[in-house]
Amino acid sequence: MDTKIQKKLHMFFTQFKYHTYNKGEILIRADDTPAGIFYLKEGLVKEYIISKKGEELVLNIFKPVSFFPMSWAFNDAPNSYFFEAMNRVEVWRAPKQKVLDFIKKDNEILYDLISRTYKGTDGMMKRMAYLMSGGVYVRLLIEILISAKRFGVIRDNRMVEIEISEKDLAAQSGMTRETVSREIKILKDKNLITFSKNMLIIKNLDQLEDVLVQGS
Repeated sequence: MDTKIQKKLHMFFTQFKYHTYNKGEILIRADDTPAGIFYLKEGLVKEYIISKKGEELVLNIFKPVSFFPMSWAFNDAPNSYFFEAMNRVEVWRAPKQKVLDFIKKDNEILYDLISRTYKGTDGMMKRMAYLMSGGVYVRLLIEILISAKRFGVIRDNRMVEIEISEKDLAAQSGMTRETVSREIKILKDKNLITFSKNMLIIKNLDQLEDVLVQGS
């Protein structure tokens, strides 16, 4: 995000109440009316639903600098999602109408929000295309690559480190933890990744992307 946009967002949202949440705490519950719009300064927040089987299905992960839930703000639609802190989170919470007024008055903020929304939509469409056409192996590759590009730390020679668990990958891909564990072993046997103590290391990002394209 552009530094100028970040400063505008920070100046606006820090007028309002500051909150902290620890890992596992819920910011917004499904079917509850949100208390306002949350501006995420530090930490990660996952947005998810609970399936009929009682499984957690992750739809999105917010990182700094994000604000949510904007679908509820713009459309006044009932909130159907949980928003949960994935680690220690720092947020400011502003009244919905004040946020809408702020966005409407500033074209730069509005353009940035629309741009990020379309990037997210494009990513979701690509993800859906792969998920519909591929098996569990391809689905896992997709989730690992998405996590790598959004949250990974790039080292030398295109090596990427991601702090993530098998449980997280299962929730994000809609697979069981046992299936994820099995497919992780295949990737490790092919010497594409290492995975230990919730730290997944992609040995070469370009190589893993090539594997996805080939579908094997």
